[in-house]
Amino acid sequence: MGTRDVLMQGKRVRLDALVVDGHEIVITGTFVRTGRLEDEWYEDVEDPERLVASLRKNGAKMDIFTFWQRLPDITPKFPYYFELDSVAALPVDTAEHWRKAQLNPKTRNLLRKSEKSGIVVKKAAFDDEFLRGMRDIFDETPVRQDKPFWHYKKDTETIRQEFSRYLFREDLFGAYYNDALIGFIFLAYADRYALLGQILSKIEHRDKATNNALIARAVEVCDSKRIPYLVYAKWDEGSLGHFKRQNGFEKFDLPRYYVPLTLKGRLVLTLGLHHGLVGIMPPRLKDYLISVRNRWYSGKSRTAATRK
Repeated sequence: MGTRDVLMQGKRVRLDALVVDGHEIVITGTFVRTGRLEDEWYEDVEDPERLVASLRKNGAKMDIFTFWQRLPDITPKFPYYFELDSVAALPVDTAEHWRKAQLNPKTRNLLRKSEKSGIVVKKAAFDDEFLRGMRDIFDETPVRQDKPFWHYKKDTETIRQEFSRYLFREDLFGAYYNDALIGFIFLAYADRYALLGQILSKIEHRDKATNNALIARAVEVCDSKRIPYLVYAKWDEGSLGHFKRQNGFEKFDLPRYYVPLTLKGRLVLTLGLHHGLVGIMPPRLKDYLISVRNRWYSGKSRTAATRK
């Protein structure tokens, strides 16, 4: 058993980790310890029975092991308890088909407007100049999407360390206006789909639909590489979910399995407590608390903007 530094909600966290049957597994939680593949977006568990047996044999200090079937493998095929884990994915035929048939008409007009505004989206190098541009975008506001922004006021070296770890499987694209970086995406390749690891742009230039231009570039890359899906993280609601739907992303439900390894793990799964107290909270109460939080952070963001 060793440790591994991972990024969780924009913060570097050290987790217990171990390698079993060639898979690196990280463990989260204190009272209930849950293990999962560190690179589950990029790896499949082809033989879960063997892996689970190895975890039990090795005496891995975890109560539950969880794994999922990656897109497009959406039909449950293993005899374990599972729940549906929803991701946002765009089926890619061609870039032209996306523009004509999958884009919302209003979004199609925004994309045309973006193209006429003078924005240039091109492949970029992860160098000092780009890092300065990233930091400028990060420091524009402490609140994004009604939540504290993870990367606000991080120093350049921290940004370099956090965003350079997976460049071996990513391409970087920048959106430029008058030669200044106003947005970017990290596009990762996961065999059967491309994954938007990070997409961000300046609020100051929101009238130029920068994120739409970046999505268009990602679709073009998938088209040229014959990658059948572009994945934009988990499916969600709110403003970000609306943006995904307007750009043609769809909801795909993937089976996520939960396998108890200890008596505590079996008890937690039986009681439905494997997601913690939030998991058993009534949906109405959860939605209400989220709306209260969002209003508070939105007010905080407006106050910060007024003080500038």
